[in-house]
Amino acid sequence: MEFIIITGLSGAGKSVAMRCLEDNGYYCVDNIPPALLTTFYDLCEKSSDEHMKNMAIVTDVRAGETFSDLFIALDQLKSSEKKYKILFLDAHDDVLLHRYKQTRRKHPLLDISKGSMEDALQLERRLLNHVKARADYVIDTSQLAQTQLKERISSLFLGNASLGMTVTCLSFGFKYGIPSEADLVFDVRCLPNPFYIPELKKHTGLEDCVYQYVMEFEQSKGLAERMLSLVDYSLPLYLQEGKSQLVIATGCTGGKHRSVTLTRILYRHILESGHRVLVHHRDIGKE
Repeated sequence: MEFIIITGLSGAGKSVAMRCLEDNGYYCVDNIPPALLTTFYDLCEKSSDEHMKNMAIVTDVRAGETFSDLFIALDQLKSSEKKYKILFLDAHDDVLLHRYKQTRRKHPLLDISKGSMEDALQLERRLLNHVKARADYVIDTSQLAQTQLKERISSLFLGNASLGMTVTCLSFGFKYGIPSEADLVFDVRCLPNPFYIPELKKHTGLEDCVYQYVMEFEQSKGLAERMLSLVDYSLPLYLQEGKSQLVIATGCTGGKHRSVTLTRILYRHILESGHRVLVHHRDIGKE
């Protein structure tokens, strides 16, 4: 049975994640009281209905004071050797504030925080720190459109999420911010930049003209070789640690040329090594 617990910051995209899984055959329940988690798990596990063998539940600070029961429930599941995955959705404070202004929804901790959205967000982060630390998957949605988030969710869970560690190769632009979910970050801004070549400026690292330009330089080949060597050394250590997700982020200035090129190389290398690997170019479509 696949049992996914979705949690995270209010406004970070939990509803989008739930709808994505529901559209793909998962039985989804929103805002379940954490104290009922183990009971609900047992009901699903014993059910003869195949539709309930892929479950996704959302639980968060809307549960109020009972949210602390989540940690008791997780420990009970673990002690009973019940398998589950935690998906934690995060976003920068300024992004969350902007989303709340757009939707005009009320933050669940606003009253406790005496009407201050900034204080509500900080309180929520403190309450969620421990569950974030226990999460199998963390996705920062700050720079993701809904379609991009759905793609990430689909890539993670609509294969076989139980096949050990999933490696995500992520390209990004530093001017849009470093992905907070990254475990390893490579800065490739030191490489020759196709942006300053007029005939390459409008192209991306997904195209051979840019790829070949970046990789024709010895410093690019040398950096790629050392990146692959570090990844080859690190992956077994992360597997030994028991990680479910490893995010390797490679950044250049705008996230369109050099970072995409090196991410392609990383992805192909890790795939050929036999690991489950996904690729995502976060900022490739931005100006």
